[in-house]
Amino acid sequence: MRRIALNMLIGETGKYLGIVAGVMFASLLIIEQLSMFTGILTQTYSGITSVHADIWVMDPKVKSIDDSKPMVDGELGRVRSVEGVAWAVSLYKGSTSARLENGDTEGISLYGLDDTTFVGGPAVMVEGKLSDLRISDSVVVDAASARDRLAHVNADGTRVPLKVGDTLELNDHRVKVVGLCQVGRGFQSQAVVYTTYNRALNIAPTQRKNLSYILAAAQPGKSPEEVAARIARVTGLGAYSSAQFIQKTLHYFLTETSVVINFGLSVMVAFLIGTLIAGQTFYNFTMDNLRHFGALKAMGASNRAILSMILLQAGLVGFVGYGIGTGLACLLGLATQDSMITFTLPWYVLAATGVAVVGITGISAMLSLRKVIKLEPGIVFRG
Repeated sequence: MRRIALNMLIGETGKYLGIVAGVMFASLLIIEQLSMFTGILTQTYSGITSVHADIWVMDPKVKSIDDSKPMVDGELGRVRSVEGVAWAVSLYKGSTSARLENGDTEGISLYGLDDTTFVGGPAVMVEGKLSDLRISDSVVVDAASARDRLAHVNADGTRVPLKVGDTLELNDHRVKVVGLCQVGRGFQSQAVVYTTYNRALNIAPTQRKNLSYILAAAQPGKSPEEVAARIARVTGLGAYSSAQFIQKTLHYFLTETSVVINFGLSVMVAFLIGTLIAGQTFYNFTMDNLRHFGALKAMGASNRAILSMILLQAGLVGFVGYGIGTGLACLLGLATQDSMITFTLPWYVLAATGVAVVGITGISAMLSLRKVIKLEPGIVFRG
């Protein structure tokens, strides 16, 4: 019976390919949208994961890493005095602009690191050393922006990457590039520039409060969550472990922005399109083979045997369509990895897409099964 089912399916080449195409198209769209959604969510907290600190301390009204609200510098001393805190340093995070040689301006995410320890700096240096920030008027730039956003554009349109030793103009301040680093792309997709805390305050527009975040570490034997809770209780500031701050940032983007609705609608449309294409084509395929199913029933095939045949056919087209769609999605991800498109493909995206494909093929099979179960064996003898 299984061989008969497969011969019936593959023998109708056009309809077989049509059903596979429907499942493949749905798989491709679902994986592509979910992967982009996952990539965007990863970007929302990349500013946290790129900074190696146990505890983040901030204004209690901060909602996400990009929603920094400056504090007075005196808060640093209060945090250092809390029991369980091993050390605490200042971190400036703000936005400014860089003027390029052709006169254009480019938005910059400016990080000011502790002048002594450089805590919060990039973990991976492509060229130069982070300690070179001790050089007067020095900065470290992320390598991707040095090749693209901050590159020098020649008259013929070609780009000359920004390199160590070149200069930049940040908010009317001339600085020298002493290193290139590798950082995760942020949600705002701005170029990232690191310098010392006091130098960042000189570059940034003057304001009364300048301290964006305080980075701290828990003493040995104490958990970051426990110390963060104590900091919040003693100082009245917001204090979270890195994992808690990531969850807080994710919660903000998931509940207070439209990103979930936009991608959710796209996934739903892909599911509906796949179901309609695959379901209609599978139904037509079944209707064209009613006489064959009637003949099998006339020869004594039970409804259970017919059911297994249809489920086998649906499972085959689902497996093939899902495999081809996943392969095309992976190729799309490889083709766009150096572009501004974010594409992250974790295992749970593939699992969710697999569940969706099971739903598509299951609905397609059910549309056909009802007609076949009610089929009278005598149809095979009618003209």
